[in-house]
Amino acid sequence: MLNKIIETVKEAGKIVLSANNRESSVTAKEGKKNFVTKYDLAVQDFLFRELGKIFPEAEFVGEEGENNFESKALRFIIDPIDGTTNFMQDFRCSCISVALCKENNVMAGVVYNPYTDEVFSAEKGKGAYLNGEKISVSDRLLSDGLALFGTSPYHPENTDETFALLRKVFDFSRDIRRSGSAAYDICTVACGRCEVFFEKELQPWDIAAGTLILKEAGGTALNYKGKEIDFSGPHDVVFANPKAYEEFVTLL
Repeated sequence: MLNKIIETVKEAGKIVLSANNRESSVTAKEGKKNFVTKYDLAVQDFLFRELGKIFPEAEFVGEEGENNFESKALRFIIDPIDGTTNFMQDFRCSCISVALCKENNVMAGVVYNPYTDEVFSAEKGKGAYLNGEKISVSDRLLSDGLALFGTSPYHPENTDETFALLRKVFDFSRDIRRSGSAAYDICTVACGRCEVFFEKELQPWDIAAGTLILKEAGGTALNYKGKEIDFSGPHDVVFANPKAYEEFVTLL
């Protein structure tokens, strides 16, 4: 099952790598700094079509379209290009994120950065992997490590709270980083490069695949209130190794 999803996602990555005239294909969506390109739509259409052939019984939830988050059917939750603004400017840190879910449980997850050819993957109960090699979160404290963050650019009402918390994290940790792709940042924590990633109001397609990958790598995935993350709507999220999480929550 997982290998079939990975093969399909890697094929979709060729659409990302073939892109040109990115900014000329941009359409603004609802919300500040929220964009979609023709390549987002092309990748999503490709994944819906090809994964639908492999899993004809599955429903599909994608960033670009109307979605049913209440369905209990087998379903894919897909972000065709996580990091669209990066993609528009050829910043070369954008990922395809695909999660296969049964009700509220993610059964398989794949996050692929075509620019680096990194495939992060997990199947429930079977561990997390980067290009076939098993990965795990670090054992470092946040005070000895790096923190990743997102700025909730579509929701400017969150800016002051985000940056007030970021200042605390910056002072407490070794340093901070921002890639512009939540899916990639979650996987960066999963493979032990950084200790924490946090952001307000992330959508299911941003985090579904990464949540499973992080958990299978031994990490903690909770909302700001310490509750389990579901995929019925947006969440304020913290993804971390267990030690770093315990330090992070003292800063909230």
